[in-house]
Amino acid sequence: MYQRLLENLTTAVVYLDDALRVRWLNPAAEALLAVSESRVRGTRLDCLEGDGGAIAAVLTKALEARHPFTQREAVLLPAGTEPVTVDFTATPLSDRELLLEIEPRDRLIRISREEALITRQETIKVLSRGLAHEIKNPLGGIRGAAQLLERDLPDPQLAEFTRVIVEEADRLRDLVDRMLGPNRPAGHEPLNIHKVLERVRALLEAEHPRVDYARDYDPSLPDLHGDEAQLIQAVLNVARNAVQALEESAVDAPRLTLRTRARRQFTLGAERHRLVCEVAVIDNGPGIPAALQETLFYPMVSGRAEGSGLGLSIAQSILHQHQGLVECDSQPGCTEFRLLIPLECSA
Repeated sequence: MYQRLLENLTTAVVYLDDALRVRWLNPAAEALLAVSESRVRGTRLDCLEGDGGAIAAVLTKALEARHPFTQREAVLLPAGTEPVTVDFTATPLSDRELLLEIEPRDRLIRISREEALITRQETIKVLSRGLAHEIKNPLGGIRGAAQLLERDLPDPQLAEFTRVIVEEADRLRDLVDRMLGPNRPAGHEPLNIHKVLERVRALLEAEHPRVDYARDYDPSLPDLHGDEAQLIQAVLNVARNAVQALEESAVDAPRLTLRTRARRQFTLGAERHRLVCEVAVIDNGPGIPAALQETLFYPMVSGRAEGSGLGLSIAQSILHQHQGLVECDSQPGCTEFRLLIPLECSA
């Protein structure tokens, strides 16, 4: 009964002997440490030997002292994955048994940030739709009045001014439509994400040949179900912003990298997904100012003088229709946008 309870915990639990060999671990620990319980049973975990052996030393000390020990912000190095920052508690059950509870801090921080992004996107959507309604109604009236006025003008040359009114009303209507993002639901057809990325790369190479385009694809990624045209638009919006920033900043060797990875047991917002497709767009430009990073996905917010501020907002809206989201980490010399799409939820 107790083992069943431990197996269903979201906290990683590892049961070690006095030589720090694994006797048992629960599924949450398997996911966090990227190992299989059947393969590591009876062996020492390599990730516990990281950080200069400091973690193993703490565990040994807890066993010898027969006293629980908690460590904050320790760094684990799971095999084949990125380092993970965790809090852990080592509780000796006897002088030969140690229970290790591991809570990933990176995941908690990311969950909080992603929940904020999703909530923000919902708020933006409601506000944008209300604003669009209030703008488009008077625009239609202005456009109609200009057309009626044109018919009754005594001088045909004055029609040029009414045409300006009509054209500007149409331009504002199109701007509002773009601010709302895709005006149709996302389709759900099987597609290869690398086909989407290759289309984006070909378009950017034609527009910006001076930039070096690198590809780092995971060929094992399965097909996802989604709208190919919308995903091309989302990736293109993100990548085009990056390329334009590279060219405007006059980087000596401008480089854009398109990378794909599969993320297992990945949390988006409050929901955990078995498998997530991650598309990363990475550039070596000057980075995004810290003051802009919190409002980056708001409509009409742009760090470029010539930017409309709609590209990233539309990309976020498209990913939201695929139950995913767009994240960003930026510092001088490396800006990374990650487009995350849950594979099992996209069907």
